[in-house]
Amino acid sequence: MLVRSLARLALLLPLILSACGDLPEPFLGNPGATARRLAVPATPMLAVPPPSHALLDAQANGDFADLLALSLQKEEVPTLAREPRKGDWRLAVTAERKGDEVVPRYAVQDPNGHEEGAITGGAVPASGWASGSSRTLGQAAQDAVPKIVALMMSIRATRDRADPNSLLHRIAKIYVPDVTGAPGDGNQALTKQIRARLAEIGPLVQRTPENADFIVKGTVTITPLPKGQQQVEIAWTVTRPSGVVTGKVSQLNAVPAGTLDQYWGDVALVVTQEAAGGIDRVVERFIDRGGNGAEDGKVSATGGTPFGTPPGAAAAPGLAKPAVN
Repeated sequence: MLVRSLARLALLLPLILSACGDLPEPFLGNPGATARRLAVPATPMLAVPPPSHALLDAQANGDFADLLALSLQKEEVPTLAREPRKGDWRLAVTAERKGDEVVPRYAVQDPNGHEEGAITGGAVPASGWASGSSRTLGQAAQDAVPKIVALMMSIRATRDRADPNSLLHRIAKIYVPDVTGAPGDGNQALTKQIRARLAEIGPLVQRTPENADFIVKGTVTITPLPKGQQQVEIAWTVTRPSGVVTGKVSQLNAVPAGTLDQYWGDVALVVTQEAAGGIDRVVERFIDRGGNGAEDGKVSATGGTPFGTPPGAAAAPGLAKPAVN
């Protein structure tokens, strides 16, 4: 009865929290031999320079670059309004006048200046655009940013399909360090069981971080509650080697105080069985094996060389829940 009651830790309040920025990281460039040996590559950058062929004056060019960079940062895209530096990807903005309207165009270029894809923004009033109206520029940025993000996802999908070493074509490598924060033998029991459950599902589970594609860190937090109860939260945070969070799997429930102060036993088994499924869904959604990273007809992306990801690490996107939302 005790185990059955405690097993609700894994079942009562499951939810998957996907990071807002489960983006493809299509800015990794092409690292050389030294960079390929690094387990944690440096975070690449998308540069947004002031456009020079966008029918704007110098002040408005700078303002629009700042606005686009800020909007992309809110989508957790590593972006700066600046001239591209070595290794930077670039968002090149141009515009064309059509009657009383202006139609912006946004092209994503790799560090070598090769255009990987482009989208056309919504038409805006030519008068407001030419005058650098904050309202008009804001309208253009609001329309463009979701399309730019979708374009980046499309670029990633195109490159991943072409790269035999991408996660689309091999088993993901997951590093699972020891769980922390649990009373009793919880850290040891949860660590052993989550590694075993994940290995059963399919990922290659590692005990060291070298060349891992994902890191799954388990943390247990115990909080006192009234009437002799404790709130037990078990959080499994899934990150990329660079530290970018791709999802969080958490389990939350109240139990009588002290229940887990000694042995976790079958509770650890039930908790990790449910958590492993949620972790796997976070990883699979990030990999996007179904190729659903961008909506058909909304963006265009050209081919190109595969992303320059280190061997064992793909480029770039939850408490367990039966359905991923």
